[in-house]
Amino acid sequence: MYVRQSTLQKVNHHQESTRLQYDLVNQAQQLGWPLDQVLVIDEDLGKSGASAEGRTGFQRLVTEVSLNHVGLILGIEMSRLACSSKDWHQLLEVCVLFRTLIADLDGLYDPSQYNDRLLLGLKGTMSEAELHILKQRMLIGKLNKAQRGELRFDPPIGYLRRPSGEIILDPDEQVQQVVRLIFRKFQEIGTLNGVLRYLVSQEIQLGVRVRIGNNRGELEWHKPNRITWQNMLKNPAYAGAYAYGRRQIDPRKKQLGKPRTGRVASAPDDWHALIKDRLPAYIFWEQYQQNLEQLRANQSRAETIRAARHGSALLSGLLVCQFCGCRMTVHYSGHGQTHEYVCNRLLSDYAGQQCQRIPGQALNQFITTQVLAALKPAALELSLQAATQLETARQELDTVWQQRLERATIEAERAGRHYQLVEPENRLVARQLAKAWEEKSTVQQQLQEEYQRFCQQQPCQWSTVERTAIEQLAHDIPKLWDASTTTQAQRKEIIRQVKKSR
Repeated sequence: MYVRQSTLQKVNHHQESTRLQYDLVNQAQQLGWPLDQVLVIDEDLGKSGASAEGRTGFQRLVTEVSLNHVGLILGIEMSRLACSSKDWHQLLEVCVLFRTLIADLDGLYDPSQYNDRLLLGLKGTMSEAELHILKQRMLIGKLNKAQRGELRFDPPIGYLRRPSGEIILDPDEQVQQVVRLIFRKFQEIGTLNGVLRYLVSQEIQLGVRVRIGNNRGELEWHKPNRITWQNMLKNPAYAGAYAYGRRQIDPRKKQLGKPRTGRVASAPDDWHALIKDRLPAYIFWEQYQQNLEQLRANQSRAETIRAARHGSALLSGLLVCQFCGCRMTVHYSGHGQTHEYVCNRLLSDYAGQQCQRIPGQALNQFITTQVLAALKPAALELSLQAATQLETARQELDTVWQQRLERATIEAERAGRHYQLVEPENRLVARQLAKAWEEKSTVQQQLQEEYQRFCQQQPCQWSTVERTAIEQLAHDIPKLWDASTTTQAQRKEIIRQVKKSR
């Protein structure tokens, strides 16, 4: 006897169906089976019948039939056994081999008989069709709601949903400041790892709202990680757009188990809904598009520019072959001491001749001369502008530090008030509150000391001596270019910026 309810909600709130299924034991006895030969399989209560996967009870049922241990399968209706034609007909085939009968409230069936087999097949098909119709009806309603921008979802980091359903910017100023800071840093640095290293070096954490549990809605501070930061860059909500269907289920991927959920990223044209200017924005839509383009360009593929790395080839990702129009690759030799630019596209794709090979060292010297000549007229202006940007970045970090200190002060003062309000004779509570107050005060003091070290390492404004030194260095750009502290990645980034300006 097989007992199943589709969901735990039905098990808890629709118990009459469960009672009817357990009462089938009496029907089995009326048909002649003694009670000790009636086996009740109820391991699948609360599980959907759309698939046999994860239904240990159904798998056990098929196994028992295959071992010729079953004379009759009892169920309140056929949809309880399986809502999938694949699983249903597999069970019927096994029942035919071992002469097992099937019974429900409508009657008794012998799968080995053509008429009974035909009726059982129709019932199984109707069960699967019913499940499909219900799913389709719910899916259409869900998509219609999404296309109006009314389908609810958990807002991303930096947003909060009001009880009315409206999504607003997180009211916490520090949360907003951190989100805006990391988007500005990506425009400046241009790589995920670069921004992540910056956040870690400055000990900047992300404010995350708890989504489940008793602390739902409370603010927690987590260390930044690559996946979270990458998802933020790709989420159009930060550009003020409501989007649904960015990740859709691909049945082929689900069957292969890569990824296990079967969800894969879809192109924007395939999204179910995209409504711009629906949410409050941290960045403009154009900047969102630029961020995505930058992510694609950073990929290590021959057809992309790629992010600037530390190799000695200054034109890596920038040089285009004159013959085939494809980007040339860099070939290093001698443990990275020498390199050359190579294009083998015609040879590899069409079995033709090799396009060309260009020595890297000579080309590096030539491009260095051209870049320094291009930078010379605006050297002073660029140096002063860089100094201003550094001061702005320092002020942004100072704001984050001030907010962290303010939060620590509030928490310490709150813990102190809790301790002062407790009854003195209630020592069990007083000791715990005193311990909490001491911990909060210690955190506040540590943050204050760290902030003082930060102020010493990065002063708020450039001194007159430092500005004079910057102006003097501006007149000797080649010295800065050849300095040992200037990395190859920085030189490559300068070349890319000059290329963009041209």
